[in-house]
Formats: sequence, C-alpha cells, structure tokens
Amino acid sequence: MATRNLARLAEEAFERRGDYPALLFEGRWHGSAELFSRACRIASGLSALGVKPGERVVVSMVNCPEVSIVYQAIWRAGAVVAPATFLLSVDDLRHVIGDSQASVVITTADLGEKVREAVAGLDHVRHVIAGGSEDFGALEETEPAAIVPRGDDDVAALLYTGGTTGQAKGVMLSHANLSFTGWAVQEASHVPGVSRSLVTLPLSHSYGMLVTISGMHSPERPVTVLLRWFDPRFFLEMIQEHRLQSSAVVPSMIHLLLAQPLEEFDLSSLRYLGCGAAPLAPRAAEEIERRIPSATVRQGYGLTETAALIATNPAGREKPGSVGIPIPGAVVRIMDDEDRELAPGEAGEVCVRSPAVMRGYWRAGGRDPELTAEAIRDGWLHTGDIGYLDEEGYLFIVDRKKDLIIRGGFNVYPRDVEDALLEHPAVVAAGVVGRPDDRYGEEVVAFVALREAGAVDAEELVEWARRRIGGYKYPREVHVVDAIPLTAVGKLDRKALRALVRMPAR
Repeated sequence: MATRNLARLAEEAFERRGDYPALLFEGRWHGSAELFSRACRIASGLSALGVKPGERVVVSMVNCPEVSIVYQAIWRAGAVVAPATFLLSVDDLRHVIGDSQASVVITTADLGEKVREAVAGLDHVRHVIAGGSEDFGALEETEPAAIVPRGDDDVAALLYTGGTTGQAKGVMLSHANLSFTGWAVQEASHVPGVSRSLVTLPLSHSYGMLVTISGMHSPERPVTVLLRWFDPRFFLEMIQEHRLQSSAVVPSMIHLLLAQPLEEFDLSSLRYLGCGAAPLAPRAAEEIERRIPSATVRQGYGLTETAALIATNPAGREKPGSVGIPIPGAVVRIMDDEDRELAPGEAGEVCVRSPAVMRGYWRAGGRDPELTAEAIRDGWLHTGDIGYLDEEGYLFIVDRKKDLIIRGGFNVYPRDVEDALLEHPAVVAAGVVGRPDDRYGEEVVAFVALREAGAVDAEELVEWARRRIGGYKYPREVHVVDAIPLTAVGKLDRKALRALVRMPAR
C-alpha cells in the first residue's frame, strides 16, 4: 500500500478508473468525473476562504453526494474533517464544534437553525456554509488547485465517539490510519465481481467513512447506491431494482429487515451483508441467511480508535458468531486486568496493535496525553471490550467491559441476556443494563420491544430467559417498551436505558 494521503488516493482512483456512472442518489446518477471535479473546486474554494492546513472543518449533513465530495475537498485543502451526525442535539453539536475549535462548519439548509444556535458565541467559527446556498456554490466557482501537501501521520479526521458513557471524545485519525484500514478491507474481504453496493450507514460515522475510503482502494469500478437514511423497505427495493450485491449494516438494521416480507422481493443478487458496530445475535444472522439464501452475513469488529476495523470474516471462511480474524497488519491479544496474555478460549480485554490505531485522543488545541495513555499502554490499544480468540485465531466478542453487571459477585454480560431474549419469537429488540441493588450490588434489568403489541408479557419473558440462561444471569425485571433507544449509528444506547432504570416508578 503506497498511497496514504487521502486526497492523493482519491486522485489516483479517478486517474485509474476514468469517468463512469459511480453514484446513484435519489434518482440521479453522478459520474466519477463530476464528483472528483467538484471536490477539487471546493478544495480551492476552502483555501480561498482562508482554511489553512490542519484546521478543523465540521461537516454536519444528512447522507448525500456532497458529504464525500466535501470530505475529499477538505483533505485536498490540507484540513481536517470533523464529522458530526445531523441527529446530534444542539448541545452535543456545540461540543463537537467547540472542542474541535473548528474554523468552518458545512451543513445543509434544513439544519441551519440548529447549527446557528450551536455556534453562537464560538469566536473560532469564521464561516457557516449550507449546501445548496450561494456560499456553497461560490466554493465551486474557483479553479482546481494542486493538493496541499500533508504528512502520512498528519491528522485527517477528528471523529467523536458516541459518548454512551459520558461526553464524546475526539479521536485523531491520520491519513495513514484511514488509508490503511481502507486497504485492509479490500485485502481481507474483496471478492472479484462484487462491486455494486448499497450505502445507508451515516457517512458521518467512522464505519460509514471506512466504506467510502475502502472504495478508493478497490481494483474495480465500484458502483454505489446511496440512501439518505435507512428505510428497510426502500433498502430492499433498491437491492431488487439495481441488482446490488453488498451492503454494510448494523445489527438494528438486520432486525428491522427481518420484520419485512423479504420473500416478496427478488434479492438474489445480494451476496454479502457486512455487519459491525455492535454484536449481532446469532439467531438474527441465521434467520437472515435462511430467508435470503444468496446472502452471507460477514461480521466484523472495530472501534473509532482503530479507524473502524480490527477484524473481519474472510470471504468464504466465515465462522458463525465470530467477528473474524485480525485484518492484515493487525495483531490482537486477549489480556487480563494485569495485562497478561490469556490462552485461546479465555475471555479478557481485547487489545490490538495496528497501523490503524489512532494518533490519540484530542483535547481542545491538541493531543490529550493523559486520556491517550490510559487507552494505549506499551503500544497496545486497550479496547474496553471483552472477548476471546479460538484455536484458529477467530475473535469472539462477549461484551463491553464497562457494561459488565456484577450481581452478587457473579459476572453477567448483557449480551448473553439479550441473545436469550431475542430467541423469543415475539421479541424484535432487547437491551439489558444493571440497576444498583442493596442486596446484590446490581440487579439485571431488561427492556424489550415486541413484533406485535401484547404478544407476550413481562413475566413470561422473565421465565423464558430463566429457562435459557438460568441462575444469576436472567433478568428479574423486564420492561416492554415501544422501541429500544439507539444511538445515531444504530447501536444500542445503554446510557438512555440506564437513565430509564434511574427514573422513579410511576
């Protein structure tokens, strides 16, 4: 892998492939030449606006072609992309803009009011530019200029973690980090002839960004159908209409797809569903493969701190329940609380060494040495996830270390409880957290959403779980809710569930 600068990578990809219909969005095809030309002009426009190398540019937009165009433009101008999902509250958006000390915010007209409120009083923000506005159009009126040189280890993206256990932290990812991971995806999982994909993940998330960067490394001419956001029925219609072969999803999307009449669609073109960002219940993977016989679920695993990827299942060598083997160039070890390596089959903290490991955590103005030192010790990134390696080197994720519930001195992993509840045919989604308890220290509390209201009651689900996992693990409380809260990228929002268990009973 020679090219690490992301702007140069995009340029080389265009030079190698030439012009072709590359992206379909809401009924319109966009050629690769058009996309590349717009990125080059906007890069010049940003430089003319005074954006200097290393400055942060916050991008808060709903999925649209302009997101990837703007990312490439920012990298071409030598600046740093700081994505912020459009679903953030005003306070959370203000945190990203303020903490990153962004000089420019690029958004869309429908988010204008929220962005203006978020930047109020932030003197370092010099410009707020909305897509489709005259200001945005002015960026494209400049003549393309050469790439502003940046080093491989210079920061290319400042991505903020979901903040599920506290305020979001900025993760500094370099050009080399992101380019390496994009290359590793191709090395580990590219299948010749599989080049037509459906993208519905938020491009503001590291997972969505990885999908786009990976495409730059593809040896073929990748064709992408981009959705503004995930809609399960539209997702299926697009696969059927455009004979799409793959898509990257998160577990909550698979559960929503399973609630659709899959057999009414011609999905025979679909070869792979790449699933990451959160653990997928084994039953869900089995059911989706049974109902879409042409498709294989390929689970992977990563963090924002590793540019979204650590391990993935190789094509043709998938192992059910596993997130795969480490990507080329990465090493995974399982360590105990004293940083001693554990044997195959023993569960402990997942630790990784990889060219994709972040430059560090950000603190307004630069690197946060203390927070970074907590996560990276002796060259190993401590992920905070509990897992184990089998004898063949396949990685299995058990749960988040911080989500562990200790009931009466026994360890309860929420995922074990959630998987048991999801085996019930009436349950479409489940989330489990601990509640402080005077007698046991913590009590196991579950929240479930049902396929059909009233199909089962809480007491029946308690008994269902007790029969499957028994003893100390099963939930003593089950609450039926309309929907399980999710983060912007579709992960289970345990922070929201913990807030619910702290609420006084009504």
